[in-house]
This record gives sequence, C-alpha cells and structure tokens, in this order.
Amino acid sequence: MMKRISWNLNRREVLRGGGIALGLPFLNSMDRARGAAGEAAYPKRMVVAYIGYGVYDPKIKEGGVHPHSWYPRHDSGPITFRNASAPFQSLEKEITYLRGLDHAGGYGLGGHSSGDVFSTGADMSGPDKTNNISIDQLAAKHKGHHTRYGSLVMGTEGGTGSYGMSKTLSHYGPGRPIPAMHRSQEIFNHLFQPYANKSVNDVRAELKREASVLDLMMENYKSLHGRIGKEDQQKMDEYLESVRALEKRVERTSQWTHEELPKVDTKGLNLEASYQDPTEYVKCLYDLLYLALQTDSTRFATFMIESEHSTGNPVGNFANQIFGYTGATHDIAHKRPEDASLQWEKWRAEQHSRFLKRLRDSPEGEGNMLDNTVVLWGSAHPHGSHSAYNYPIQIAGGRKLGFKHGNLHAYDEKNKIPLSNLFVSMLNAVDAQVGEFADSTGELTEIMA
Repeated sequence: MMKRISWNLNRREVLRGGGIALGLPFLNSMDRARGAAGEAAYPKRMVVAYIGYGVYDPKIKEGGVHPHSWYPRHDSGPITFRNASAPFQSLEKEITYLRGLDHAGGYGLGGHSSGDVFSTGADMSGPDKTNNISIDQLAAKHKGHHTRYGSLVMGTEGGTGSYGMSKTLSHYGPGRPIPAMHRSQEIFNHLFQPYANKSVNDVRAELKREASVLDLMMENYKSLHGRIGKEDQQKMDEYLESVRALEKRVERTSQWTHEELPKVDTKGLNLEASYQDPTEYVKCLYDLLYLALQTDSTRFATFMIESEHSTGNPVGNFANQIFGYTGATHDIAHKRPEDASLQWEKWRAEQHSRFLKRLRDSPEGEGNMLDNTVVLWGSAHPHGSHSAYNYPIQIAGGRKLGFKHGNLHAYDEKNKIPLSNLFVSMLNAVDAQVGEFADSTGELTEIMA
C-alpha cells in the first residue's frame, strides 16, 4: 500500500466546514455621521447604470447632430436638448454628456462583449479573462462599512452571465462577478425584511454558529498551506481571502442586528411588476434603488438595465411590448429605423430621468439627494457600428461632491482620454480616495468645479 505523503491531501480535509451557507446577506444602515461642527454629514453616493446595444446617433450630411440623436449636441458646448433627450430638459443644470471616452481594455472584445468591462476598465483583450474590481465595489471597500449594505447590485436579467455575456456590472475582483438581483420582491425583502420570520435573537444565534464554523475553516486551511505545492498555495490563498470576506460579513451583519431596520413608504411601489409590463417593472427597480439610497441602506449601486445579450430573455422583447416594434429590441441596434429608435431612446430616457428627478425633488440639508449622488448612465459601445470605442456617457448629480454640469464634452482620438479618468474623479468625490483606476492617467478635471 502506497504511503500518503504530506502534500497528497485527503479530500475530506479540504471540504471540512464546507457546509457553511456562503450567501449571508450584506445588511444596511441609517447615517449616524456628524461633521466637526455638529451638523449632519450627508451621505456621498454613487450609482452606475447601463443601457445595452448602444444609442441612436446617426450622421447627417450638414454636420452637427440628428434631431433624434441620444446626444443633445455633437461637439463640445452647452447642452441643447433634442427629441430623444427631451425627458432630461428640466435637469439641464444637473447633467453632463461625454463623447469619446472608452476603455482600451475592451477594444478586443467587440461591442457586444465590452459591457463586461464597463464598470471595471479591465484589460480583457489578452489571455487573462478574470476582469477587475468594479468602481462600485472599490468605493464599497473604502466606505461601505457605514451602511447596512456595502452595495446594491441590480439588473433586469439577474445573475452574472459569463465571459463576453455579462449580466452584472459589479465585480469583487479577479474572477468574482457579483450576481445582479432582478426580482422586485426579493430586492425589497433583501433591503427591508432581511430576517424574514426569524427573531433578531435567532438571527444572532445563527451568525454566531456561522462565525464558529468560519474560525474552524481558517484553522484547517492554514494547517494545510505548507503541505501543498506553489500553484495550489495560490489557489488556497484566494480561497482564504473569500473566507476572510465571509468572516467580515458575519461580523458586520451581527453588528447591524443592533440597529433598527428602516421603515419605508411603499405607496406606489408595485412589487408585483414583471416583464409583462416593462415600464412598470423598470420603474419598480428604480424605485427600489431610490429607497435603498433614501434610507441610507447603501450608498453605492449598479443597475444593468439591459445587458448586451438580452435576446434569450424577455428583456430582449421590451421594445415590442412598449411600442409594438416588430422584432427583438436588439434588432433596433442593427437596423436603426428612425421612428423606432426615437421611441426606444425616449423610453429609456424617461425611465432614467424619472429616477434623477426623484432624487432632485428629495430635500437633503440645504440641497437635495441628487446633489450628494453622482449617477453614471451609459453604454459600452456607440451607435450601430457595434464597436467598443467611444462610449455614450451621461453624468448626473453630485454638485455638492464637486461636479459641474450643463455641457457636452467631446474628446477626439488625438487627445485620447480613458473613461477610467472619470472613475478616478467619481471615486475621489465619494471619499474613496484613489490615485488611479485601471488605465487612468489622472482625473477628468473638465467636469469638476
């Protein structure tokens, strides 16, 4: 019988403690922060929202911008609202458009796959396909401990998707996408009824048991570390990092059981909304996002309103349901019929502008919630070319965070600026201080006051 040498591990050792429920909830809080002078320090928030299949921006012979274009103008200058951007007209002093920014790491992916790196800026054009940490998760890593939930990750299709077909904008880091939540009732329960029918004491007892199991797992894996090869040690280190993250989550959840859950006004909130009524469904998800921010349950969120691969999902038929377009929504991106494109762009603008207006109309200190919230809205490829260059980007809010608005800034190939520069500005604005992000070369100073 062959003698078992030290590095030939028994599988039971590796799986010991593996029965732990790894899906513990990241719970949320109310702001308790106070400024040095004693006044309330209002939360600094960030939202990243994504629309799929690019935008309508046809070229016209005389130059300038088509009257139905997603962009309010073509070149740099003050915003002049057109048909598609009309829903944002009352937000003129709250929004900025950016043309010509993108992620070089997405060039090799093509338009339908570059959504993978929209919020990460990762270089996935080479053999490494593990992505990068996303901007929201980096912010949560710095400041997420102030709220019951470090972040909120939503999408109309749910889950993570796969390489080149992402269904989420959020990533912890290499190889760890975060599943997007898409069911209205589940998101509501996650935010405001996380204990279900359990008492707080029962929840605390469960968390204590989970913490004990995690302690045993850490001891077990540390003892194995010196008995395995270098490649396996690297894999083990990655696993230990996940266990440590779970330990922090358990500790954090235990702490938040001592805080009251926020009470929310559910009037007008239709949790029964489904794919059968796209307008009501997307409105409900935006409403839940608003409530999460308004109750300070989280300060960082992503919302993938459409993925780049929705054709196998009811989301891919939204245009058909909304205004009777004969074909899948994705067809509009290729064929770009003028009337259908205008209707589609106006519908998307109406949903997003309603969310921004709700933030603007919610008083907060001497301003409003939108003043303290920077919102990125855009796509990872432009008009029907389906390339991975020159993303259409809109930035809204954050005036008290240092952003200034009312213009379109157009960048050209001669003076190429990475989209990651915007990310650095956004991160610094919410006090997640960074010197760089992905391929950034500095901050995007043009949009800062």
